[in-house]
Parts: sequence; C-alpha cells; structure tokens
Amino acid sequence: SSHYGLSDYIGIQCCLFIGAMTEIADGPGQKEGSDVPDAKRRREDNYAAALPSSVNTVKAYKNSEFLGSGAARLIRVMCEFEETGARLDAQGVENVVMFFGSARAKPKAEYEAALRAAEAAVEAAPVDSRAAVALRRLQKQAFLIPMFDAVRELAKKLTLWSAERVAMGKPPFYVGTGGGPGMMAAANHGAALAGGKSLGLGISLPFEDGLNPWVTPSLGFEFHYFFTRKFWMAYKMMALVIAPGGLGTCDELFEIITLMQTGKIGRKLPIILIGKKFWNDCIKWEAFVEYGMISEEDASQLIFADSADEAFPQLIAGLERIEAASSAQ
Repeated sequence: SSHYGLSDYIGIQCCLFIGAMTEIADGPGQKEGSDVPDAKRRREDNYAAALPSSVNTVKAYKNSEFLGSGAARLIRVMCEFEETGARLDAQGVENVVMFFGSARAKPKAEYEAALRAAEAAVEAAPVDSRAAVALRRLQKQAFLIPMFDAVRELAKKLTLWSAERVAMGKPPFYVGTGGGPGMMAAANHGAALAGGKSLGLGISLPFEDGLNPWVTPSLGFEFHYFFTRKFWMAYKMMALVIAPGGLGTCDELFEIITLMQTGKIGRKLPIILIGKKFWNDCIKWEAFVEYGMISEEDASQLIFADSADEAFPQLIAGLERIEAASSAQ
C-alpha cells in the first residue's frame, strides 16, 4: 500500500462503486456486450410475436353497417335512382303505361270467399264491432269486381298490341304497376296472360309482403323512398290508367296531372279513369272549372271508361299521338 497515494486509492474505490451500480441496473451475471436480451427487448419481441400477419379491412362500399346508417342516406338514394335506371335500360324498357288502383280489389271468386269469411266472423262474434265494420266495408267494395276484370283485360289488350308492334319493328310498350295486390295485380296478370313482361315498382310497407306473383322478376323493384319510386313511375310513363282507389291512387293521379300542368312532364299523356260513376261521384271535376281552379283543357284531358273495350281505343290513340309528336321533333 505504500506504493499508492491517496488519489490512487480514491480512484480504485470509485471504479468499484461504478461497477456495483452497473450490476444492480443490468441484473446479476450480465456483462457489457452480452447477447442476452434485456426486459424491454423481451417485451418488444413478445408484442411482435402476437401481431397478425396482416390486418383485414372492408371496403367502404361493402361496409353494410355504414351503408345502413344515416350518414350513407344519400348513397342509398342514389342507388335507387341508378340501379333502377341501369336495369330498365339493360332490358330496353322505354315506354311504360302505368296502372293504379285500390289494393283491396279482388276478382269475383276471391271476393266471394272473403265475404263468406267476414260473414262467418260476425256470426261467431256478434258483439265484435270491428268484425261488423269490416263486413260492411267489404260489402261496399263489390262494385270493384267488374273494374278488376276491366283492368286485367285492358292490360292484356295493351300487351298484345305491343307484341304486334314489335313484330313490325316498332318499340314495345310495357304494363307498369306499383307491384302490389288488387288492381295492380290485375294489370300485371293481364300482361302475363298475353305472354308479355310487366313492371312492378314496389315499396317496403309494413302491411304488404313483397310484389304480386304476376310481376316479371327481372322487372320487379323494391324501393325504400317514395320519391325515388315516384320518379321512376313518371320518368318513362307514356299513359296512365287509374281504377277506383283511395288516397294513394288519388295521389298518383293528381301528381301526374300537376306535372303535366306545370310542364315538368312535357308530353300530353292519355289519362284513362276506369269507373265513370265512381270518379264523378268522388271528384266533381266540373266544379274545379266553375270555381276557376283548373281550365277546361285540364278537365277535358281525362278519359272515362267502364270497360276494356271502351278504354282500349282511347288509350292506343293517345299513345300513337305521343309517338307521332315525338317523331316530328
């Protein structure tokens, strides 16, 4: 020890202290430059091992949760515009005669069966006021039976006439409906009886289950939005046939008349109203004229008929007039 000075002694003690602190920090037995990983490196390695080989993703336009959300409403609206148009164009559908009327209308046999069931319900529960009301309402609808037959026959005649045109190289005309039961089913059925295709522009409703069975499947549509449905009902419409019906039927009638009156539909569509007494009892057309609310021309564009034989020549004359006017332009 006599060979070392005080400064040497202090330096040796410092080196021993630093070595001890390094061992505490690194763990026993680890030396500088060792290949054994430290705790941090082990955690990183374990995390990397748990990662999947790749992350699966879903394209935005395949994300059903997003497409059904409020944020994607405009996308859904556009789909109802664009998919309908693309399908109609692909099948060459340009000229459509739309048929509207009560969804409650029935052919004779079906009506009589419903009437017997309603009468039996009243007999089984005579104090049930709802059953009695339902029976009375059904009894009032007996007048719809010949109207149902007229609509079916008119749609059949139209489809046969269209087939003759196609054989001569002329463009076809298609029966179109709202796709539901009643008068709509009558029109689709008439087209099917003639061996032709027909459209069903349906809409999702809680009290209707799909389209009627007479709609051509490739021309069957289900809309969520009323306004997109109405657009396609009007866009390719060349004539309108209206059978007796309620508020929905009147809505379609007045909307088309208004679109023509305002020039939004530029062509003068033939409008056939099936059931003279019904329509003149329910709507006093001349009163609109007398009070100055509509013109004589507005009122005179309506064609009233009680049968297919009466309505058919008027319908064809109107369609040929539109076609001639279009060719002259």
